[in-house]
Amino acid sequence: MKAEQVPHIVIGIDVGISTTKIVGISRAGKVLSPFRIRATDPVTSLYGAFGKYLHDNSIALSEVDHVVLTGVGAAYINEPIYGLPTTKAEEFLADGLGARYESQLERMIVVSMGTGTSLVYCDGDDIHHIGGIGIGGGTLAGLARIILQTDDIKTLVGLAMKGDVTNINLLIGDISAKPLPGLPMTATASLFSNAKANASREDIAIGLIHMVLQAIGSATILSSNGTGIRDFVMIGNLTLLPQCQEVYHSMEKLYHVRFHIPKYSEFCTAIGAALTGIHS
Repeated sequence: MKAEQVPHIVIGIDVGISTTKIVGISRAGKVLSPFRIRATDPVTSLYGAFGKYLHDNSIALSEVDHVVLTGVGAAYINEPIYGLPTTKAEEFLADGLGARYESQLERMIVVSMGTGTSLVYCDGDDIHHIGGIGIGGGTLAGLARIILQTDDIKTLVGLAMKGDVTNINLLIGDISAKPLPGLPMTATASLFSNAKANASREDIAIGLIHMVLQAIGSATILSSNGTGIRDFVMIGNLTLLPQCQEVYHSMEKLYHVRFHIPKYSEFCTAIGAALTGIHS
């Protein structure tokens, strides 16, 4: 994209624990080239991401109207970025705005699947944090590091693609001769209860991924009790796991809910941050 073709934009930066994500949104509301880098420390990763984003998209500093920071790492940044107007957006608000923009839903629970998992209630402009669980990508990486001696997500996914989760999890069909009320024979009765001492690395990998994703899904469904909400928008790095489709499709059928993974699911928080700058 040529510099003269780029409209004036607002840049949102989500400075996380493990990654920093950056996205530009034009004043017309178009998302421009989301990008992420691994975070070593928040200041280095932010400036590195910002510089690379401008360079790769041929954007001049003069074309940036506003920079909005969010995420836990934003607390370490207290100066204008390269002299540009710089503000901060509350992370849960950014989660909700970004998920609403990407999903086009007005009423939902946003599930931010990062190092841990946070849950955000959204009903129009009523956007607020309702809770969360300490299970997420950090849990998956830590358990894989201890058990499989790797925390490389590509390695873990590669192993899991060759694994069989029924060698790890106990299913209803393993303990009952017929389906229980509301529970098909393929539903999980107990995570890891079927694991053997000599379980393969591949089976352990798929078991770990299913455990984390199912725990997040179950917490999300329980969080919606009493709200009437049946739409859940999943955002964050864990949405990139190919097993999300299988796990959440099964939970949709079991609980009659809808899990949505938008196009830019991993960048929704950065998108939401940018949106606060556009509407400010």
